[in-house]
Amino acid sequence: MTARRPSPPAPGPLEEYAARFDNLFTTLAQRRGFREYLTGLLAPRERNKTLTCLAGVEPVVGAGAPAAQRLQFFLSESTWDADQVNDRRLQLLKALAETAPHAGGVIVIDDSGDRKDGTATAHVGRQWLGRLGKTDSGIVTVTTVWTDGRIYYPLHAQPYTPAHHFARGKNDPGFRTKPQIAAALAVRGSQAGFACRAVVADCAYSVSDDWYYALRDAELPYVVALKRHRGTWAPAAEPHTPIDAAEALAWTDADHPGDWTPVERRFRDGHTETWWASDAQLGGYRWDSPCRLIVATTDPATLPDKATWYLATNLPHPAGPHAAGSHPPADLNEIVHLYGLRPWIEQSYKQIKDELGWADFQVRSDLAIRRHQTLVNCAFSFCWEQWFAPHAPHALLDTAAPEPGPDDGPKRGTSPVPPAPAALLAQGTARRPRLAHPGHHPGSLVAGLDRHRPTTRAAGTDRRRRNRQTP
Repeated sequence: MTARRPSPPAPGPLEEYAARFDNLFTTLAQRRGFREYLTGLLAPRERNKTLTCLAGVEPVVGAGAPAAQRLQFFLSESTWDADQVNDRRLQLLKALAETAPHAGGVIVIDDSGDRKDGTATAHVGRQWLGRLGKTDSGIVTVTTVWTDGRIYYPLHAQPYTPAHHFARGKNDPGFRTKPQIAAALAVRGSQAGFACRAVVADCAYSVSDDWYYALRDAELPYVVALKRHRGTWAPAAEPHTPIDAAEALAWTDADHPGDWTPVERRFRDGHTETWWASDAQLGGYRWDSPCRLIVATTDPATLPDKATWYLATNLPHPAGPHAAGSHPPADLNEIVHLYGLRPWIEQSYKQIKDELGWADFQVRSDLAIRRHQTLVNCAFSFCWEQWFAPHAPHALLDTAAPEPGPDDGPKRGTSPVPPAPAALLAQGTARRPRLAHPGHHPGSLVAGLDRHRPTTRAAGTDRRRRNRQTP
């Protein structure tokens, strides 16, 4: 048998990481393309990480360059399996002690949209894009993230295909709603060996019966937010919405809390807040039923909208009749803690989108889009591996880091953390959210990437504006 021709090595420690995927690629061109693509994704961002940027050629005019064409073929036409590459990535995360999953973590579900024009690109349609906060033409991808509040990384991703792409619309057998896709991804993550205490999701998924049924069939516990004004059947004299159930709970003041129990929340920067939580009764939700309604807030008297959670869970009450069931019981502190981990998926979005070019692809097919997303996740996981590499100062990490706060913003990463290792990682700080770790350390960029630095935008012709000329 003819020996494999060695691929040109990737710069720095990226070569050791990329070599672990070599047996998944059948040709030298595929192995080289994998290295070149990751190299471009990890390079400092000077413009959108399109194929021309990843190849290090001029935008537009360089699209026909051999380097850009190689990456285009690798992404769209080459014969490699993105699912196998993603499975190998997850195997490497499980094999590393610092990133290995455990039963105390959660699988967080969410979806994120990015604007894309045209009608020939797969999955494009007018739909709600949370990143823009409006309905527009774009692609929405449902994703899952595993986190325990100390580390976090993506598991699986699947683009949502709007109904107009199917011959029979929503009645087509191939059509899947976002909650159906999300439930399938959560089950897939659990079956892949990523144990979790619960599947966590926001209120967008609480309105789908299919989502609940899929998790129940897979015997997965969940903690999901409810819309505070979403009504349910109940006798006329009883509460009909989650906020009605919360207002029915007795409360006088902190010294006389009535039905409420104090819950201490610890944040990433070390400060703590006292929240109040209670089991509420709404329709079939009771503390002693298979499904519970938990209300958590900073102020039971006013129930502020942005600091009050209405959570449905199938984790039984410690003193309830279902405590000996298939799921271990959970008290109020634990349930509030589990839902408090949900914002980490927002943190991962900031990094894969703002630094790694999640939405910068310029391909049309479903196959190429999924491959691009898989390669971005590989780059994200490589950053974690380098952070925990033996040469890194991981002994200084806060291994008991508290969970993030309820607001998904940069304040979750304000705690000081040790700098990146100077021997392997570039010291230039990124202009936007960093890679992989939420703390203040330089982006995990390979020092050898300097020779592959993306080119700057080509100079345009002089244009006259009103009262001034653009140089």
